[in-house]
Amino acid sequence: MAIRYQLIRRPPAAVWNVLEQPSCYAEWVVGTHETAPREGDWPKLGSSLSYNLKIGPWHVNGYTVVRRYEPPRYLELEAKAPFGDARIAIDVRDWGGESLVIVDEHPLSGLGGKLHNVVLDAVIQLRHRDMLGRLAKLVERQSPRPMDAEEVGHE
Repeated sequence: MAIRYQLIRRPPAAVWNVLEQPSCYAEWVVGTHETAPREGDWPKLGSSLSYNLKIGPWHVNGYTVVRRYEPPRYLELEAKAPFGDARIAIDVRDWGGESLVIVDEHPLSGLGGKLHNVVLDAVIQLRHRDMLGRLAKLVERQSPRPMDAEEVGHE
């Protein structure tokens, strides 16, 4: 399993605001392009998004289905692509008014499931580092931090 975490300097509600916007999915999920609703009301249980995946010079179509939706804490997704399926669990924890976001991903089937090993986990870790960094920037851009009371008093 590839588990990675990121501290996002905004409250969990700000993180969920981004996770619940299907139009933002391609901005934070590495490799996805041209995202569109597929079924249901994202991210309600059973809903899905379709997208185009860019893997180097190749393009393939994939989609992601919501398997668990328990805001403000859990979002679990099943990513489906021609080369296999993967489970992606996102855990958003309140961390002193900020958010600790933990992503846990592992292949379920296909080539990734057959070849799953520590090297593949290392590649997934690199992808998650980029993905969580993108998510943090997007959340922080969409939810500017209000000035602290102390800063307001010095103006």
